[in-house]
Amino acid sequence: MPEGPSIVILREEAAGFAGRRVAHVRGNSREPIQRMVGCRLRALRSWGKHFLLEFEGFSVRIHFMLFGSYRIDERKEAAPRLALGFDGGGELNFYACSVKFIEQPLDEVYDWSADVMNDAWDPARARRKLRARPQALAADALLDQQVFSGVGNIIKNEVLHRIRVHPESRVGALSARKLGELVAQAREYSFDFLRWKKAHVLRKHYQVHTRPVCPRDGQRLAYRKHLGLARRRAFFCERCQRLYE
Repeated sequence: MPEGPSIVILREEAAGFAGRRVAHVRGNSREPIQRMVGCRLRALRSWGKHFLLEFEGFSVRIHFMLFGSYRIDERKEAAPRLALGFDGGGELNFYACSVKFIEQPLDEVYDWSADVMNDAWDPARARRKLRARPQALAADALLDQQVFSGVGNIIKNEVLHRIRVHPESRVGALSARKLGELVAQAREYSFDFLRWKKAHVLRKHYQVHTRPVCPRDGQRLAYRKHLGLARRRAFFCERCQRLYE
């Protein structure tokens, strides 16, 4: 599943389509996708893991789920869920994803301050949301898109290792300082992720995600296939990541 930084990369790569008119549409989505024909794409936006195509009077949300992908000015052999061709040439193709129309203005639908990659990100608001969830596991809190929109499982595992917190720690047991570290690193690591992914070296920087041994102390890493309410994979060090209960 693409995480927030990957959607930012898509937004940047597709930026040249903004302001252009849709010439033709195809795809196997059950949504009324032909309504986009003849419409001008006003803007490309993102919120966490959502890629947003903004038109006059409506928008389209693309969510890549577990196995979604995209191609710009090229095609896969698979049938697209949505493919947009533009006046003057060029196309955006989306595969194995969710397509949904949004009729309200995007500023009424999305809380931009929750997006860790957005300029409107509000760490103080994130801390208040976390304090309202004292029984939540740290791992689940980081994956809560209403608190940390864009944070996915890779970022979750790496942030918790970076700040030395066990994924099963309770949010309410974290000190104010440690809670602040969690909030700050959710954003900082996301931008590290973005930089490394653009340079094609992201995997080289994994410290614990899919790794066997902790690089900090040499301890064999613990692994849970389904951890917390989110039931996502967890890689962590039981020696240097403290359990707060």
